[in-house]
Formats: sequence, structure tokens, C-alpha cells
Amino acid sequence: MSKAHPHQVPHGEKIKLSDYDPDDTGKFKSKSQANAELKKHQQQLFDLQQLLYADGSHALLVILQGLDAAGKDGTIRHIFTGVNPQGCQVTSFKEPSAEELRHDYLWRVHHAAPLRGMIGIFNRSHYEEVLVVRVHQNLSRDQVAQRFDAINDFEKLLAENGTIIRKFFLHISRDEQKKRLQERLDHPKKYWKVSPSDLKERTFWDQYQQAYEDLLRHTSNKHAPWYIIPANKKWYRNVVISEVLVKTLEDLGMHYPKSKFDVSKMKVE
Repeated sequence: MSKAHPHQVPHGEKIKLSDYDPDDTGKFKSKSQANAELKKHQQQLFDLQQLLYADGSHALLVILQGLDAAGKDGTIRHIFTGVNPQGCQVTSFKEPSAEELRHDYLWRVHHAAPLRGMIGIFNRSHYEEVLVVRVHQNLSRDQVAQRFDAINDFEKLLAENGTIIRKFFLHISRDEQKKRLQERLDHPKKYWKVSPSDLKERTFWDQYQQAYEDLLRHTSNKHAPWYIIPANKKWYRNVVISEVLVKTLEDLGMHYPKSKFDVSKMKVE
């Protein structure tokens, strides 16, 4: 797979997250410059979402993954703040319910996939099944490899049926995570955003880095590419993801449908 974007992960290429700078801001020199560009992207996404719905040939699935405090909620809020809520659905994958546990692990994910004409956003996703369970040693290496294959096949099925998939790993440093978690502990209005389990999971930092490196290598494909997004600077995170999404939708070459009747003969009385 050719690398069409500086943050895109080529399929099969061995990844070391330590080689990627989470403080990178690309071509942007300031927050104000990036925010001005983000406003343009927000308007473009509004227009493109309407076209996506009218065209009805494709769906867009945006997958956001990252460690605790990486900024998944903030990404959704800042990028999609201007889109029509009727054409956009956010799904947050928490601990599976009793019913979900009685199905295969992709069942609840397939159920949440967006309809054609819609934008679906996964706040965490099926990739938790090769992250948390692996880090806590509930899967063997062979089982992880089997799940990579199943996930690739699942995403290929979606793509073959008109779903455009873009996957973003929000890459923050350990120091930045510490800062953000501490901010949540310091402000009563943010207590709800942190739990003891977040602090416990932080002790598995190195194991999560390795798990992400493997999944990025094995599940970034032409039909469903991964992007490693430097996310220490929230404003850069927002502008670079919105840039990818705008270009993705523009490249679809969508059109508004032609009228099925002779408009020239219609008159509103």
C-alpha cells in the first residue's frame, strides 16, 4: 500500500511508536493557524455530509483509538461540531453486555456499522479485542493473529459494500497522559472522566505500545488505512484528522441525484 499521507501506516511495515513524535505539528506553526484551517474543514464536512446522504452510495466509518486521555471525545466534539446530527452516529464501545458476550466479538460492531449515506464514529472499537485482552494475557499470539485476520476480513466486507473506513490512532506521550489525567483529578467537574482503572492501566504503558505497534502493522490496509496522529497538541490532532476526512469524501466523486421528473413542468401554486 502506497503511503498517501505522511501519517498513514503502510500495510505490513514494522512500526515503532517511539519513532513518531507526538508533539509533531506538521506544516502548522501555531494554534491559531490550525484553528482557522479547521473552521474551513468543518464547513466542508457539513457540505460533504449532505452530499454523502443525498448520493446514498457510501457510508463513512471513522474509528478512533488511543490510550486513556488521548482525546477521542475531544476529537469528535471539535471536528463534527457542525455536521447534521441526523446524518451522524457515535458509538462508544464499553464492556460487553451479557447479550453481547453470547455472540462473537464482532457482532455488536457489525450491528453499529453506518448505513449508506451516514457517518459512523466509533469511540474505541473492535480493536479493543486485540488490545485490552492481549495486554492482560487473555489471548495467545496465535489467537491475536486469528483476530487480526478476522478484523481484516470484516473491514474488507464493509468496504466492498460501500463503507469508507478511516482509522486514527491518537498518539500521546506518557508525560502528556500523566498531565491530562492529573488535570481530571484536580477539577471537580472532570472527576467523572477518570477512574481508578485508568490509573491502573497506565502501569501497562509499554505493553499497550507493543500491542498498538502490532495491530497498526497488521491491520492497515488500502481499504481501511490507519493513521498515527500526533496528539499532544489537540489543535493539530483536530486539523489533521479533519483534513484526511475532507479529502476522503471529496475523492469519492459524489453527485447529487438527478430529478426523476421534469422540473420545468412543475409549478408551486
